[in-house]
Amino acid sequence: MLGYLVACRWLCCIEAYNKQPPIMIDLSSENNSEAGRVIISGREAEEFTLKGHRVFVIPSPSNQTAIAQPWVWYAPTLPGLPSMEEQVMFQKFLDAGIAIAGIDVGESYGSPPGRALFSALYAELVQGRGFAKKPALLARSRGGLMLYNWAVEHPEWVGCVAGIYPVCNLKSYPGLAKACGAYNLSETELAANLAQHNPVDRIAPLARAGVPIMHLHGDNDEVVPMEENSAALAEAYRKHGGQMKLMVVPGQGHNRLPVWFQSPELIEFVITHAKT
Repeated sequence: MLGYLVACRWLCCIEAYNKQPPIMIDLSSENNSEAGRVIISGREAEEFTLKGHRVFVIPSPSNQTAIAQPWVWYAPTLPGLPSMEEQVMFQKFLDAGIAIAGIDVGESYGSPPGRALFSALYAELVQGRGFAKKPALLARSRGGLMLYNWAVEHPEWVGCVAGIYPVCNLKSYPGLAKACGAYNLSETELAANLAQHNPVDRIAPLARAGVPIMHLHGDNDEVVPMEENSAALAEAYRKHGGQMKLMVVPGQGHNRLPVWFQSPELIEFVITHAKT
């Protein structure tokens, strides 16, 4: 596993990396004058309902080509997420001609109903709006459960997976007792069928498809412990022949420091694979 762990100390270089003005993100339609729109640094972005769930799409004005629109699929989309922490990262994506989208499936914890809504969003954007067939998946925290459980069932539709302290193990977070309701199962039933629903146990299809993965995770994360999540997934991915880079941020936990959201390595990884 050690070959997959790269200790990273970047806190002093973040400010130098980003010198442009930040974008402002407001994803609550009640704070905007026009229903169904979101305002991002003076730009309009679309907000609409799909099967009763809120979707946001931030188009990139830099994409002037005739090819399919590259895009980043962000999760979780919840009240307050995406947040201001993603503003610099999102601006980098937009400047590179990459759109950003997400759907609020509630606290699904990667359950089948949430996965079905993810498939509905994929169909809407790819088949209905000309978006690229292989988005870059960007999972923050519990968004890992949502995106990974969808991705392993559709590996041919995934350009890459990037994670910011992502949850990869239902037993670790939120725990089976809390997650079982989203699965419409009892705790005992979910435990008995965990291999069908737990990302660390079902990662093989992504490895077979050669999907590149990069995670940032702190070795002092008490909410989503690295060893039970990103490190465990890296070990499983290696066993199945996949290539994954786990960048360990020493001494850091589940916080909102710029090191997670302004990482040059992670941003470059997402841009490269979104546009491949």
